[in-house]
Amino acid sequence: MRISGSLTSRSLIALSVCVLSALPASGQDSIEWMTLGSDYAHTRSTAAAQITAENFADLSVVWEWDGASFEAQSGRSTPSYINGRLYTVAGARRHVVAIDPESGATIWSYREPDTERWKYSMRADYGKGVGYASINGQDIIYTISPGFFLTALDAETGQPLQGFGEPVPIEGFPETGVVDLLKDLGHPYDPYEGLPLERGYITSSSPPIVVNDTIIVGNSAEQGYHQSRIENVPGDILAYDARTGRFKWKFNVIPRPGEFGHETWQNDAWQYTGDISSWAPLSADPALDLVYIPTNGVTIDYYGGHHPGDNLYSTSLIALKAATGERAWHFQMVHHDIWNYDTPTAPILLDVETSRGPTPIVAQATKQGYTYVFNRETGEPIWPIDEVPMPASPVPGEQLAATQPIPSKPAPFENVGSSEELLADYTPKIKQQALSAVADYIMGPVFNPPIQRDNPEGKIAALMCPSGAVNITHPPAADPKSGIMYIMSRYSCGSRFLVTGEEADTYYEAPTGVTLSRYAASGTGRPPRHPAGIPVFKPPYSRITAIDMNTGEHLWWKPAGYTPDRIKNLPALAGVEIGNTGSGAVGQLLVTDSLLIYSNITGDGAPHLFALDKQTGEELARVPVAAASRYGMSSWVHDGKQYLILQTGSTLTALTLP
Repeated sequence: MRISGSLTSRSLIALSVCVLSALPASGQDSIEWMTLGSDYAHTRSTAAAQITAENFADLSVVWEWDGASFEAQSGRSTPSYINGRLYTVAGARRHVVAIDPESGATIWSYREPDTERWKYSMRADYGKGVGYASINGQDIIYTISPGFFLTALDAETGQPLQGFGEPVPIEGFPETGVVDLLKDLGHPYDPYEGLPLERGYITSSSPPIVVNDTIIVGNSAEQGYHQSRIENVPGDILAYDARTGRFKWKFNVIPRPGEFGHETWQNDAWQYTGDISSWAPLSADPALDLVYIPTNGVTIDYYGGHHPGDNLYSTSLIALKAATGERAWHFQMVHHDIWNYDTPTAPILLDVETSRGPTPIVAQATKQGYTYVFNRETGEPIWPIDEVPMPASPVPGEQLAATQPIPSKPAPFENVGSSEELLADYTPKIKQQALSAVADYIMGPVFNPPIQRDNPEGKIAALMCPSGAVNITHPPAADPKSGIMYIMSRYSCGSRFLVTGEEADTYYEAPTGVTLSRYAASGTGRPPRHPAGIPVFKPPYSRITAIDMNTGEHLWWKPAGYTPDRIKNLPALAGVEIGNTGSGAVGQLLVTDSLLIYSNITGDGAPHLFALDKQTGEELARVPVAAASRYGMSSWVHDGKQYLILQTGSTLTALTLP
């Protein structure tokens, strides 16, 4: 029996309910994990029920898969479990690998031939997973390479799919199974070399998603804080037929003349600047034929004088019709984004019961500590989102948006902005030291404008807090049965300052673009440090927040992990009751039939898995693990046995019950 762990569309939910009523989750032979987020809704949840609070501490390692032979390092790819096999990508070449789920043995692997395109990719080892579809009874694995090729592989053999795509004019490429994605972006390029760096660069880090036989392809660009020139290509969204690889449509993330939103680009900036990529994973509702695309900002972080206006569709959530690419709705979460507040995680889809009755929602957690919630069919906010006035920029040539959209509900899941009230105050001396530590910084709201290095006030930087409350390393999860969303976060501050474009250009060996920006980000930030060896700001240093998406209310929150021994034992804190501050480390979340499981560390730095009560946050059990998990966990049932997979750097670690 095959059944995916958590399905979002109403028709599929009805199907799963019928099957589950006949056979309990604990007794199913196979419960799958279809995407890197488990399902189209990206809930990171499973119906598997064998692992409980009573036996959680009995979990033990049954195998480790070592990606060293594939030169894997980051371990960002969450494996998919489909039809009795695991599929993942590994290493800078982004090998596609099929793994036996019982033994951890490699079944087959596929590697794309050499090109200069992949060698330059700044996201090469950052592949997050694979796409999947079953076409006429044949299981197909789809992957996007660092060189920006889409490949379809037979899931059984690992061979390129016959009749898919067209021949690539590069030695070593197969005659079938590959689509050159650069071809459909519409810019001059060389098949082997790729785009001229003067025009820009585009690559990929997330897998494609297949919605009703349409493959939707996202992309990624050079990190905005590693840019000094204003030209780049837009991260336009591409779509292909899942059977043939035939190009279907392109959605312009920077609207052209006559397109909706074009007026938000002033001074003809749409002609030369770019990015606005969708590097985070995509979600979808197949019943509505909608795909949900989170985006990042425009070329160059922290300065946007060269692209005045609100800049649609930067830092937005876009709902597109999968079959046609038609925009159904959108919402821009940051106007004229210069803060590196790109949207780093997949939106989560849930069916909940709001005051309006049964409501299909999509919820997007953000780096700035807010959760934006919409009716996923219409785009209407579930709770009001207010335009709130924000400070103007002191930097010449920069005109920020006068307001930013702030949700009225749910409340922020992290502290937002920086102020004296948030500074560490265990003792009067510690508070005074904290005040001294931030004296050379400008504190303010979450949308605090960046400043130049050589500013009249002589300040080091403007603090932008939080700078990554949620990020790729700790994506949220949700329980599709209760409608509760779980978010692990931490409070940290960005503190980059601006230098001239000429100086920033010396930081990079092969910058993209031609025209130097008036200003660009410094190479590194200089965060304020407390002399006592503690964070400048109050705990919790990391936390988990449970939000009831039926009401928008916080259900509970608790520190994530435990107070580091180095803080607990500081002489400056002798005799002070500090409670559990949280570890300051982030980890991964996984929702099962009965538990919320998360990874983090105890006070001595030892990595553990913790099992919590989903309704209260009470810790029910814990188990030590050999290595810290990164980016994601997955859990599924194979041959009647529930497994839990940790992404432990270059390795995958599988745990199960005795």
